[in-house]
Amino acid sequence: MSDLKTKPTNASVDEFLNSVEHPQRREDGFELLRMMKEITKEEPTMWGPSIVGFGSYHYKYESGREGEMPITGFSPRKKSLTVYIMSGFEKYQHLLEKLGKHKTGKSCLYINKLEDVDRVVLKEIIRKSVEQHIDE
Repeated sequence: MSDLKTKPTNASVDEFLNSVEHPQRREDGFELLRMMKEITKEEPTMWGPSIVGFGSYHYKYESGREGEMPITGFSPRKKSLTVYIMSGFEKYQHLLEKLGKHKTGKSCLYINKLEDVDRVVLKEIIRKSVEQHIDE
């Protein structure tokens, strides 16, 4: 089994965010940082070279593969801001309909810029996702 690249590091979150070339992504990254700190009451940790994560949980698949992942997090990628909603989106369809311009993957919410979405709705999705992991 290969070693996971997505694991906590000692890298500086502020240095990482300050290194984001795109000014809007950098600004949105710092806003997401504040938002997630407020929601999770956790300090951020770099997970791998490009994910800012909050908290952690242990997972184990039926295949036997297991590891640790952040409960929530984000990455200011070149194409979009990626917000990690580890519980997936099945329970949040009604909120996604109100969110604004976005795309989703299995556990990824892709946003071009924060001004494209309703921040109150985004906070609610993140909060509910975090609570779901805490309750499990």
